[in-house]
Amino acid sequence: MLYLSKNHDPNKNEILLSRWLPSNQTPASLVKETFSLLNEKLNKFSPLSMPNRKPLRDLKYAFPRLLLTTSRQPELKNPADFTILNGHPFPAWKKKLDEEYQHLNQKIQEQINVTDYGAVGDGITDNTKAFEAALGKGKRMVYIPEGVFIVKGLKLPSYTCLIGEGKDKTVLKLANETPKKAILITNSSPIRGNHHILVQGMTLDWNVERLPQSDRTSSGNNRSSCLTYAHVTYGWVKDVVARNAGLHCFDVSAAYYTYLGDGTRSRWPSQYIWLDHLSGYGFGDDGITTHHSSHILITNSHMCDPSGRAHMKGFSNSNGFEVDDGSDDVWLINNSSTRCFGGVEIKAHGTASAASNVHIIGHISIHDNRSYNFRHIGHHLESEPQSKSAFNITATNIVAIAPIFTDLYEGSTPRCLVVSAYQNVVINHFTLLGDSNYDYQRNPMVSIQYKSRHITLANITIENFQTAGTDIKIVGGRQHTDDIRLSTISIKNSAPTAIDIGKGVAKATISNVQAESKIGDIAIKNANHKVKLNNIHTVGYKTPILKMD
Repeated sequence: MLYLSKNHDPNKNEILLSRWLPSNQTPASLVKETFSLLNEKLNKFSPLSMPNRKPLRDLKYAFPRLLLTTSRQPELKNPADFTILNGHPFPAWKKKLDEEYQHLNQKIQEQINVTDYGAVGDGITDNTKAFEAALGKGKRMVYIPEGVFIVKGLKLPSYTCLIGEGKDKTVLKLANETPKKAILITNSSPIRGNHHILVQGMTLDWNVERLPQSDRTSSGNNRSSCLTYAHVTYGWVKDVVARNAGLHCFDVSAAYYTYLGDGTRSRWPSQYIWLDHLSGYGFGDDGITTHHSSHILITNSHMCDPSGRAHMKGFSNSNGFEVDDGSDDVWLINNSSTRCFGGVEIKAHGTASAASNVHIIGHISIHDNRSYNFRHIGHHLESEPQSKSAFNITATNIVAIAPIFTDLYEGSTPRCLVVSAYQNVVINHFTLLGDSNYDYQRNPMVSIQYKSRHITLANITIENFQTAGTDIKIVGGRQHTDDIRLSTISIKNSAPTAIDIGKGVAKATISNVQAESKIGDIAIKNANHKVKLNNIHTVGYKTPILKMD
């Protein structure tokens, strides 16, 4: 079984993912197929109208909501398109980002070495003032040679390039006396905003060892991370390792996180950010995360082995990649995660807008608890309001390998995919590979649930989840999912029940299913006469189709 260590080079992810590509297809052709499926849904889709901002009766929240949030909303009917560059799919706006990268280089007036300002990479000397002098007011390319440079946190002005000698050669490390809230690298003006910042070629060490082992490692909001871009327009982070962050390894954020209601988003977002060839481990919460920001590209990166110490022990929602509250137009391409709570989580808290218009193109999840987890907390149950913002996710050529139970989140059962509360979700070419020797305790491996709507799973391959209960569960009941389309599904030697469709699912189409089993009980369990079944082939199941209505 494939194993990826913390030293895995994520530039190899594209080659690894190619083994699961159909022989006659390319990533670009698959993405075209995926977006065609999404557009079918969008042509029939009418997003909820967002109510005008209303005065809050509780004056305690009225002023923060007016000051810190905006009524701007993402484009839900016509989300961002993609383009093909050198044979690879990217968001169409990447061309603009590349133009701004050239603009950054043109604005640089000085190339300097931080040692010329007195910095010493001996792992002892406090170099904070030397870096401040070297950075100046921007328009500088600051080189950091090989060594371990102790600082109390760096704040980068606009038009700045901070460049090291490479991962594990140049190390920036927080000083022992630095407070818990410190961010190792951030931008200088989160309220006014910054622009055109590049960080490249180094290791960032948050120095979690300076804190007592019993302490939680974060101090709230978007602090306590290795690198945070807060209200940055045009930013790049390339070839960087982040280790043992108190909160996040890398955070693309607005100036502040806000939790003032679904339909609201924080002011002062970050926009047009590219994170490339990053690695992270030992993080207290998430590896790479985004909040209240848009036009974000995350490529060729690897996150693994969180500490979970930002949370209470046993309740650590520590994800490799998290697209969180208020994020919009986020693209994740050729990334990998392992031994996290969630490999990729797209979500929001109940009192924030959900991430929307998120596109995954190639991802490998190995031994994560929830490989792919899409949810809007607080909008799942019948008694809870329908999400105003949880729309539009695509995933193309993604892989889930042997999800596991984890001490990070006690009691959380393994899943390859969970979709809750989201609408307009297309998963195309998804490979799910189980461990035939692992006890999945009869849990489902895919669960489409909690008021999710308009979900398509196409070209799905599932193997070796013999101890699971169900391979794909379409959940019915009082908060049932609906409008489900499953097509071209291959299941081999897996759970006793291949597909389980719950009562109350009013619209579902299941077509082109090939299910083979040595221990099969029921191939398709159907509790609703309205479900359409076409071209179903089963071998080795006691009951090919069980109708329960």
